[in-house]
Amino acid sequence: MTTINRPIRVLVAKVGLDGHDRGAKVIATALRDSGMEVIYTGLRQTPEMVVNAALQEDVDAIGISILSGAHMTVFPRIIELMKDKGMDDVLLTGGGIIPEEDMQSLLGMGVGKLFVPGTTTSEIAGYIKGWVKEHRKF
Repeated sequence: MTTINRPIRVLVAKVGLDGHDRGAKVIATALRDSGMEVIYTGLRQTPEMVVNAALQEDVDAIGISILSGAHMTVFPRIIELMKDKGMDDVLLTGGGIIPEEDMQSLLGMGVGKLFVPGTTTSEIAGYIKGWVKEHRKF
């Protein structure tokens, strides 16, 4: 378990043409309120844009909000790009409308826990904090 001497840094992103960002903004605010430093990329990001921003910002976690149904395309592509860039100690998590069987497939590919609508923001913040303390090297 690692002691962190700085705020946890999280990149929150909306990938693709999904224009519904209220949930992402709520999560970003809640994570900030829990003591994390949050970078919100805004709408219509590509997986490449997300991973490049995460590298530039030296984040501990990437959170993807996805309601479009493209989760089985978006998450595997982001994981692939993260592996290509050596980002093995960065958490990829997210949430939205994702069927349970798809969540299990994504977990098997290396995606972290995914959250459905109605999950409390404190549960999400607690998961990120716990994961970062266990996996990040400072």
